[in-house]
Amino acid sequence: MTKTAADYAWFEDDFPDIAEAYCFTLVRGLTPAEVVSRFEGREEPSLRGIAAVTDAAFARYDLEAGGHQLVAMTTVGSWTLLIEPNGYLGVTEERAMPASAGATWVSHFVNINAVGTFLWAENGVRRLCFDPMFPEDRWGTTPDELVGVMQKIGFHFDEDAPETDLSSSAAFALAEHLTGVAITPALLEDTTFACARIRIR
Repeated sequence: MTKTAADYAWFEDDFPDIAEAYCFTLVRGLTPAEVVSRFEGREEPSLRGIAAVTDAAFARYDLEAGGHQLVAMTTVGSWTLLIEPNGYLGVTEERAMPASAGATWVSHFVNINAVGTFLWAENGVRRLCFDPMFPEDRWGTTPDELVGVMQKIGFHFDEDAPETDLSSSAAFALAEHLTGVAITPALLEDTTFACARIRIR
């Protein structure tokens, strides 16, 4: 059964430090080490729990004035999960498209200004891309394939703004629909993440 935006409402409440600015990416077909290699990254010490990852990522950003991004990674079934606090590499097409060669790539991002992106790519080809706050504007090779699913999940297609913005929660639910990978509080809190430092400019 497809999850809805309501099923991910906990994320903003339970993890406010990362919820205001993040990028979550799921990749099938590449190990964490292979993703780091494609991004020409460098391994960093592992960190346990998303709080430690978030603190380290913001410290790295401040230290280097945003020149590099700390990426936390783990394997969930046949997928590699990448988490970027305050990051956006997963939806930066000039980086993500080459990295997705031979793989399936599902990524969603939001920043502190509520600007967001959802990206679904297969083998270097963008199938769907849109801002979760404005799902009526979509592009890619199959922009309309998931419209019915998106409506059931809770993306808001009407002209009137919803009382509560659930676009970020809906993006998590859509990513789970495409990958079968559920992001859970336990996954975020209890995982020891492999980490890497990746240049972003």
